[in-house]
Amino acid sequence: MNPHSHRTLISGERRGLAAASVRVGLSFASLFYGLGVRARNIAFARGWKKIERAAVPVISLGNVTAGGTGKTPFAAYIARWFRERGVRVCFLSRGYGATDGTVNDEALVLEQICPDVPHLQNPDRVASARVAVEELESQLLLLDDGFQHRRLARDLDIVLIDALNPWGYGRLLPRGLLREPLSGLRRADLVVITRVDQASPEELAQLKSRIAKIVAGGRGSCRAGGPRQTARQEPRPPENGSTPGLIEVSFPPTRLINVNGETAPLDSLRDQRVAAFCGIGHPPAFRQTLANCGFNVTTFREFADHHSYTPADVAELRSWSDTAKVAAVVTTQKDLVKFNEVRLGQTPLWAVEIGTHVISGNDALESALQRILQSIPV
Repeated sequence: MNPHSHRTLISGERRGLAAASVRVGLSFASLFYGLGVRARNIAFARGWKKIERAAVPVISLGNVTAGGTGKTPFAAYIARWFRERGVRVCFLSRGYGATDGTVNDEALVLEQICPDVPHLQNPDRVASARVAVEELESQLLLLDDGFQHRRLARDLDIVLIDALNPWGYGRLLPRGLLREPLSGLRRADLVVITRVDQASPEELAQLKSRIAKIVAGGRGSCRAGGPRQTARQEPRPPENGSTPGLIEVSFPPTRLINVNGETAPLDSLRDQRVAAFCGIGHPPAFRQTLANCGFNVTTFREFADHHSYTPADVAELRSWSDTAKVAAVVTTQKDLVKFNEVRLGQTPLWAVEIGTHVISGNDALESALQRILQSIPV
């Protein structure tokens, strides 16, 4: 299904009897999905399912919705923080969207941003953790997209929430985008609200109030699986009453980059006509980023998250870009790593490189990271 079409369906924008009938069917499917998620979480909470601990600290980065919340740039930010302090870091991920013998788009982007941080992709992340420690001599593991991966114990659970679509239309998959009930946020040590610069102050205040209400019932421990056997104190999450530390971040665009690593200032396309496309979890956020850069986006194409561009797709995009008569075609880094050319047809192809800016809550974030740093075995 076209990603835009799917979003209009589950959001309720698409009207009519056919759309309503599909939503009813998806709602029934969500009931069974929710039962499965709750049963699994109970099994881990009560020790019926085994949780295994790695020999080194683990930080999990995840979310409660399917789709993009900005985990990749934030993961790079955390990795660089520890690398600057001499810690050997390794990314662990499932590798969603990767084909046989390859890594997925997120791994390729992280390789560009953090070339000195290895990345292991394997659905069995407990096995990956052993390889990272025993063969790569890693001192810290960053578990990407790990909030629902309960099998590997973690020392810090960070959950990212997109300010533009925080609750995935308020329903569990497949009727909405929620991966689990919102009560799962109580397991989090830090909640990071992303893209806060694109939300209004009123929307942001309502979101923070909702988060506080959700977690008011208490948090479960993210350190299930037993304490780490070290002489150092087990790292503790920042305390803020019964609420996990709350961080606000934005992902400001920094420059343009092409597949050869050549760069250009953002102002080089300001007020210029551009065509744009992406295959990410939340395309409207990318379109808003382009608008904030001052680009005149005359045509915009959406693909499914982690879309693998076929030769036919590339040929069609070449024709599309030439027909658009624009100064450039712009995409995301996550999409650019799947292309081999600096032009689509006659049109230059650029990606917008973004950074991570902590707007508020930096003290809570630094405190949590320092606790992990102090727990790393020498």
